[in-house]
Amino acid sequence: MSHIIFLHGASSSGKSTIAQALQQKIAKPFWHISIDHLRDCGVLPLDRYRRGEFDWSDDRSAVFDGFHQSLAAYAASGNNLILEHILDTPGWDKDLRDLFRPFDVLFVAVHCPVPELNARERLRGDRPVGSAQRDQTMIHAGRVYDIEIDSMDGIEANVQTILQAWRSDLRKSEFSQSFA
Repeated sequence: MSHIIFLHGASSSGKSTIAQALQQKIAKPFWHISIDHLRDCGVLPLDRYRRGEFDWSDDRSAVFDGFHQSLAAYAASGNNLILEHILDTPGWDKDLRDLFRPFDVLFVAVHCPVPELNARERLRGDRPVGSAQRDQTMIHAGRVYDIEIDSMDGIEANVQTILQAWRSDLRKSEFSQSFA
């Protein structure tokens, strides 16, 4: 059975840094994947969206549906995943629960204090200011996680917490088989 470590947190919360460090420490090969990877490597014609040649609002649903389906296909082929994602759209949680049902999913909340999110967002400069704070206040409400971490605790501490939880095989999140 393939494993999916699902890092769920606001933009700029530290998901990418944690995922990269986790990938270096975990005992099995894991892909580190995010929609940002597709965006950043040129898979999506972002310049044409920015110029108005295409309307992102017309295509967003298909792009994310395809991304979600691809995650399940990677895992169904025997690949383990470290996924960074933000469940910010109604229905995505149900879609991913259905797609990930055959797999062992460790659902991890990645928290970060709002002042730090705002500072990171300003440093990045590639997100609208305020989007991270909006994510933080919205995306964790009503979620049931296997574990919750705070990126201010440091990368090594967070990686060790995730590894310990992954090794335990104890799953209680909304993505677990036993969740009712």
